[in-house]
Amino acid sequence: MEYGGVPSDREPRRWLWPVVLLSALVAVVFVAVESALHSPRRPSVEIPDGVPPAPGLPVPPIDVNGPGRTAAQLADWAESQSRELGIPTTALEAYGHAAAVLTVSTPGCGLSWTTLAGIGNVESSHGRFGGASLGPDGSVSPPIRGVPLDGTRGNAEIRDTDGGRLDGDPVLDRAVGPMQFIPETWERWGVDANGDGIADPDNIDDAALTAGRYLCDRGGDLTTAEGWTNALMAYNRSTEYLMLVRDRAAAYGVGVRP
Repeated sequence: MEYGGVPSDREPRRWLWPVVLLSALVAVVFVAVESALHSPRRPSVEIPDGVPPAPGLPVPPIDVNGPGRTAAQLADWAESQSRELGIPTTALEAYGHAAAVLTVSTPGCGLSWTTLAGIGNVESSHGRFGGASLGPDGSVSPPIRGVPLDGTRGNAEIRDTDGGRLDGDPVLDRAVGPMQFIPETWERWGVDANGDGIADPDNIDDAALTAGRYLCDRGGDLTTAEGWTNALMAYNRSTEYLMLVRDRAAAYGVGVRP
């Protein structure tokens, strides 16, 4: 974008040049300072633009069959990069845990935690959309609900499929939870991941693992460009959405905040 006014046919008087130059320098400094304060921080490392995005910091081995919230085993791993990536520790634990579980249950999938983090960023800012926050058990409060899917604003029209049980809307469906599942999809794919015996779309552990299971089923081998693309297009049939997730996941893959 170019900045500037309409050029003048007149030349300024000579005695005004020092004032003009000083004013110009002040303006340049002011713009530079404003830009530094308000522009997004640019990472010092190059972010690849291919697919699939880089897998990021390897998830350490954990006992995925242990009791309780097994995602908590990743606390040190998550805390070591939470601040740099701008992802809450609990959310990072959930993404890493989902990837670890799928490595055991679906070894041919190859889904990385960075892809789940990219989706979580786009869908709900990692469970923080609208002032929501994450509890230590992965619960998101208050619950995150999407707009009514009434066919407007680029959305599909989806009539109610759950009697309003999950989304609170008995007329139209709304996407629910930090990974924004349609109620009908959650009913089919929802899984308990935090050990409380309930498959809850408003729990980021459950939502992340459910998203992973869905992506693996739809994409097959997500270590390939074709598999990863097919999986993301099944999650949201939008090229713009795919590219947005790709960009954010790619940033996480090289250890920087998008």
